[in-house]
Amino acid sequence: MQKTIAQFLRFGVVGVAGFLVDAGVLTVMLWAGLGPYAGRVVSYLAAASTTFALNRAWTFRTAARDAPVTAQWGRFVMLNLVGFAANYGTYAALIAGTEIVATHPVLGVAAGSFAGMFINFGLSRRYVFKT
Repeated sequence: MQKTIAQFLRFGVVGVAGFLVDAGVLTVMLWAGLGPYAGRVVSYLAAASTTFALNRAWTFRTAARDAPVTAQWGRFVMLNLVGFAANYGTYAALIAGTEIVATHPVLGVAAGSFAGMFINFGLSRRYVFKT
């Protein structure tokens, strides 16, 4: 149980780093004119790649390495599409329905990140890093 709690806390710290990447890339994509929806797809992929690398190196550092890193990254991205659905769904609903989030999309990124965090932790722990 302590191992799981420690992993979850590290996963949360990594999630903050992922949020910063997500919000930063989204800001750049908006500045470049990509728009809040397409820009979020790009920013999510950047954040997912960042969190994969950090979780592999730190959160789940003791996990077995049964697959090449590219295969493991692919599994991480594919399984985390479930968390992404919660993440992006929350973001899109808030962008469409809340004026303050439409004006400040980073608030939607934060809410979406929280919505997907628990799903992503469980899937990552069980199916990607297999701890």
